[in-house]
Amino acid sequence: MNNPGRPEDQPSDSANHMSGTAASVNPATLKADAALMTATETMDGYLLDRRVRYKQFIQGYRTGIEPVLLAASVPAQPGQTVLEAGCGAGAGLLCLTTRCPDIDGVGLEADGATAQLATENFAENGKSGRVRIVHGSIPRIPPTLRALTPGVNGRFHHAMANPPWHPSDHTGAQDARRRLAMTMPEGGWHDWITTLSRWVLPGGSLSLALPASVVDRACEALRDAGFGGIALFPLWPKQGRSSKIVLMRAVQGGKGVFSLLPGLVLHRNEGGYTPQCEAILRDAERLF
Repeated sequence: MNNPGRPEDQPSDSANHMSGTAASVNPATLKADAALMTATETMDGYLLDRRVRYKQFIQGYRTGIEPVLLAASVPAQPGQTVLEAGCGAGAGLLCLTTRCPDIDGVGLEADGATAQLATENFAENGKSGRVRIVHGSIPRIPPTLRALTPGVNGRFHHAMANPPWHPSDHTGAQDARRRLAMTMPEGGWHDWITTLSRWVLPGGSLSLALPASVVDRACEALRDAGFGGIALFPLWPKQGRSSKIVLMRAVQGGKGVFSLLPGLVLHRNEGGYTPQCEAILRDAERLF
C-alpha cells in the first residue's frame, strides 16, 4: 500500500503515456495559465525516511521517485555547486543536499507558486543558506542566475534535470500546473541540453532522468553540446521487465567512452521496493 506521507511512494505524473489526440498546446501560454491558478492547498510528506520534510500541492504535478534517484546519481563533492533545472517543489535538491550537506545549490522553476513552495521547503529543512530558487525556465534562463554561480566564469560544477517529456500536443491533465511541468519547451531535447551545457564547468557533469525511448536523441544532443563520457543507468520496474525510465550522466568536455551500467531494479516481484532501491530512497546512498 502506498504511504501518503512519502512522495516517493506515490505514482508520479512523469510515467504518463505520451500519445493522444489532444489539441496542440502553445508552450508560451502554459506559464501564464499556471500563474492564474488559485489552488494553493498543500499536503505534508517526507523524503529519505522522514529526514526531509516535503510539501507539495494537492492539485497539480505530483512528485514520484525520479527526483530522489536522480539526486543519488549526481557526483557532487564538498564545496561544489549544483544547478537543477525544473526543480519543482525541491525534492531533488532536498535529497542531494541531505546526502551532500556541504554543497550549494540553485533550483530553476517555471511556475511561480511552485518556486515559492520550494523556497518554503528549503527553509523548513534549514537549507535556505545553501540553496536558492530562481523563477525561470529553459531555454530563457533569467540573467539573475549568473550572480548565483561560483567564480568569475559563472558556471556550476554539476547540473541535473528531470525534464518535461511530453510534446506540446500530448494528452495531459487539464490542470495548468501539471501541463506546464509535463510539456517539453519548443526546441525539445537539443535546446534543453544545449542550454544547460552553457552552465556546467569543464569537467563538470550533467545528470538527467529520461524516458528510455529518447536515449538515442539525448546522446546525440549531449555530444553536440560538447559532453562525453556518457553513462546510461536503466531503471528496471521489476526483474525481467523493460526499462521505461533511465538515468544518464555526461561530462562537459569528457573524452571517455559510452558506458552501459547494470542499472537498478526498483520493485520486488512480490511487491514493495527492492533492498537496493530502499537504500537510495531511505538511506540516501549514492547510485553511481
